[in-house]
Amino acid sequence: MNDKEAKLLKMYDGSMPVAEDLFEHSYVNHVGWTLAVLFGGLVIWLAIALVNAENQRNALATGQCADRLFKAEIDQKCLVMVRSRDHWWEHLWYGMTHVRQTALK
Repeated sequence: MNDKEAKLLKMYDGSMPVAEDLFEHSYVNHVGWTLAVLFGGLVIWLAIALVNAENQRNALATGQCADRLFKAEIDQKCLVMVRSRDHWWEHLWYGMTHVRQTALK
């Protein structure tokens, strides 16, 4: 290689791609964000389950779903459709604030 070729290669040396920069690098922590989204979804799912359980518990406690024909029985269709309080957040608040341990017998 002569001097002309060396000067020409040196002139175009900056235009050659760097092998380390050929692929995109993501600086976002995908595992952390995936876990955050999954745990957020789990919290929402558990809150919905708590609202439904508290709605049915309150309906049973206040006697809203008593079977009209058999007094000792419970109307199962009523438990699915009942709204024992005005808003869902009332069920969530009551379920979150009235936690007590009961001993299993």
